[in-house]
Amino acid sequence: MKDESIWIDIKTVSEIKGITPRALRISLNKGKYVFKETKTQGGKSYEILLSSLEPKYQEIYKNTYYREIIETVNHDLLLPIEKPVQTESGFIPETAKTIALARVDLIHEWQKFRDKHQPKQKGDKLFLDLYNSGEYLKNVFQILGRTSKGSLHRWHKNYSEYESWESLVPQYNYTSFNEYRTILTEEEIGIFLKLLLHPNQFSIGKAIKLTTHILEKRGFENIPQPVTFRRYAEWFRRQNYDKWILTREGEKALKDKVEPYISRDISKIEVGDILVADGHKLNFLVLNPFTGRACRATLVGFLDWKSSYFTGYEIMLEENTQCIASALRMSLITLDMIPRIAYQDNGKAFKAKYFNQSTDFSEAGFSGIYSNLGIKPVYAKPYNARAKVIERFFKEFQEEFEKLLPTYTGSSIANKPAHLKRNEKFHKELYDRINQGYIPTIEETIQFINAWLSYRHSQPCPNDRAKSIKEVFDSRDKQNIDINKLDDLMMAHEIKTINRNGIRFLNMDYNSDSLYGLRERVMIRYSLFDLTKIKVYSTKGEFLCTAKRVTGTHPMAYHMGNVKDIEDFNRKIKKQQQVRNRTLRSIKKYLPKEDIKFLETQMIEENILEQETPVQETKKDPIRLPDRLKPVFMNNYEQYEWLMKHGCTSPEERKWLQNYKNSDEFKLIYGE
Repeated sequence: MKDESIWIDIKTVSEIKGITPRALRISLNKGKYVFKETKTQGGKSYEILLSSLEPKYQEIYKNTYYREIIETVNHDLLLPIEKPVQTESGFIPETAKTIALARVDLIHEWQKFRDKHQPKQKGDKLFLDLYNSGEYLKNVFQILGRTSKGSLHRWHKNYSEYESWESLVPQYNYTSFNEYRTILTEEEIGIFLKLLLHPNQFSIGKAIKLTTHILEKRGFENIPQPVTFRRYAEWFRRQNYDKWILTREGEKALKDKVEPYISRDISKIEVGDILVADGHKLNFLVLNPFTGRACRATLVGFLDWKSSYFTGYEIMLEENTQCIASALRMSLITLDMIPRIAYQDNGKAFKAKYFNQSTDFSEAGFSGIYSNLGIKPVYAKPYNARAKVIERFFKEFQEEFEKLLPTYTGSSIANKPAHLKRNEKFHKELYDRINQGYIPTIEETIQFINAWLSYRHSQPCPNDRAKSIKEVFDSRDKQNIDINKLDDLMMAHEIKTINRNGIRFLNMDYNSDSLYGLRERVMIRYSLFDLTKIKVYSTKGEFLCTAKRVTGTHPMAYHMGNVKDIEDFNRKIKKQQQVRNRTLRSIKKYLPKEDIKFLETQMIEENILEQETPVQETKKDPIRLPDRLKPVFMNNYEQYEWLMKHGCTSPEERKWLQNYKNSDEFKLIYGE
């Protein structure tokens, strides 16, 4: 029988080539082999001419399946017995094992069927017709598919000789776990891998195209198909993922994606033991109080490692390393204890990320500040995000808080809002109409952040799911630290000059009796969380005084103002006269006696004028003043504390007190 008359079913050819029947049908559509269409029980199938296959696969078929054709002609021909399969790696794949066991089941059922039907040749034909229909022994058919009489006899002889299912394992060339069979040559693989492992990160598709082009230029013929290169690339990436990542993406990617990580045992630390610090560039605009312009500020904060409670933060509007110390101060006030360790970014790494011109932290005095407080500073390795748990906090901060603000700008060009992109006129007009140019101030931003922190701290603690973050944080042992000792950690500003009305800062005046008569340059310390007062130091660092914010006065306090306005006006007039008299008294020792008498006369006249009441218009109904005048309050919380101490005497006071208890300021200060 010649090869030109031998037709092989498509399943057998796919087993020989080691590909799926679907891939083989695609090759038939491309005209790669000679085939014919055949009718089957379920529809149609294809058979391929043996002589149209590649010589290598023809030899495989002849050595493995050719005896089946001879056996169909002469059933009495004795066939050589195949030995159990032996693999180089010493293992049999699960797929091959499943096939061998299915063949054993098929042989047993075939023998039972033959015993019931005579003659046996007719019984064999009836058995094959039933089995190949797919309705008889369905589970075995799903594994083995169609078979022939010759295959049954060969399997039966092998199994009878060795009495082991291993003798029925398909005679394939099995490879070990780290081996891959491919038709690619060493030279083709070398060219392909040079492109795949290039640091410019060529995609697999582009690497295949470039490899094919190079091979064509070198005169190669019969270049493998792109799918062959792709399968090899995918196998190589799975088997050599570490080399793939290192050569294409670098050492940091190798550390983040391949190397095993270290799991920390949080149970070995307590609340307040370790504070983790880091900075985050805010992804929304705030109003800069120094310039009046919108800007993206930087938030520097501290996180308690045990409870994940965000203990304190500071908003940095310009490059100022002291804001880290100010954030530490807020954290210590909230924590009410001194932590053992302050864990933060490496000095140079943090400087490169948030400070363009500042020196290293070890040179900025932070180590000395930490040492004075009994805190040990620990610096993380540079560019090692896995070492700091605060990175996850900032991720939640971005997704849950920043995206809710109207001035959100996005963390990168890829995810910025539509109204900030080019040619998005519709979104820009919609944004301008809804937002109307609103930009939150620093005070509003702090209120927004505190409101979100209140929500976050009510969520389950990642280190103790049975409790909330706040509940875990409240379990700490407080030390009742003195807040005044933390003044050195307040944020420092540039040097200021004292003028006639005190110190001008953020378009507001701050004054104190201790500043009267001075025109020196001084340094101020402040916190954006409380701008009602600032602390004044000499340029050498000596504490001078606490200056309070100067409030405005009613232009017509006696004629149009209320009792509070009148009292405020009288107090300020009296203050002016007092400081003037103090100056007059201080210069007595520099003047002769005649001038001293004149000064005393001036001081007496001023005292008389002080007691005089300004002239007021006559009215029909005289103004009734209450028996007890309230003092002038600098801010709302002073008025609240005064009312809580002396009680409310009018419906207006009671209404004001109720409204203040419902305000955000009351919740921020008293936390109720």
